[in-house]
Amino acid sequence: MNEAVLYEPGEAGLVTLRLNRSAARNAFDLAMAEALVALCRRATEAGARLVLLRAAGPVFCASADLKERRGMEADAVRARRLRGFAAYAAIEALPMPAVAVVEGPAIGSGCEIAAACDFVVATPAASFRTPEALRGTVGATQRLPRVLGRRLAKDMMLTGRSLPAAEALAHGLVTRLVAPEALEAELAGIAAAILAAPPLALRLAKRCIDEGAERDPRGALAGELLATEESLGADEWRAGMRPGAPGEGR
Repeated sequence: MNEAVLYEPGEAGLVTLRLNRSAARNAFDLAMAEALVALCRRATEAGARLVLLRAAGPVFCASADLKERRGMEADAVRARRLRGFAAYAAIEALPMPAVAVVEGPAIGSGCEIAAACDFVVATPAASFRTPEALRGTVGATQRLPRVLGRRLAKDMMLTGRSLPAAEALAHGLVTRLVAPEALEAELAGIAAAILAAPPLALRLAKRCIDEGAERDPRGALAGELLATEESLGADEWRAGMRPGAPGEGR
């Protein structure tokens, strides 16, 4: 039986987590939720420096697996939903950069997975849709409004509107829109930049941005000052002062 999510270690701290239910259009089920939680923990414990979230087959994720829910009582549906929330939170809590690579439709849970990553690289075949309310349930109401704004998120949720890749780029959900034939080179460039950088500094920067968004300006600045002290104490910053260091001005 195939694993719901594959753990693919690469060189220099790169890890790919690949949704692996292509025969079911990568529909999100309990096994996938539990695998994501476990594999995010594995990547963290292994000291991964970059995590790519990808999918097998042409569909990134076709929402929750509705077949799994048939015959479930309300308590079972609630427990299953909580495991899904735990999976999204595990992705969001990864200390290293996490990048979603979306090459096809991301529906419902697929949007949640993509939005839980630090940024999204997509091809023109990507699209984003959140039909939960139209199916009589509730979900995907928190992360997307923070990225897209409430009005567009409501348009998607309340009408089932699909957001094509180009529109997702224009509204900030996708940060890079890449032709399929250029995707691997684009990902290699992203990986080269991240893997060459001091890992602590990237973790601290990610933490400051995420925590700062939830604080007032004074609290956010205090968090950055604490991160600066942690960075200075680790002495990692000295490597960035050398000629030719990553990010050096030209």
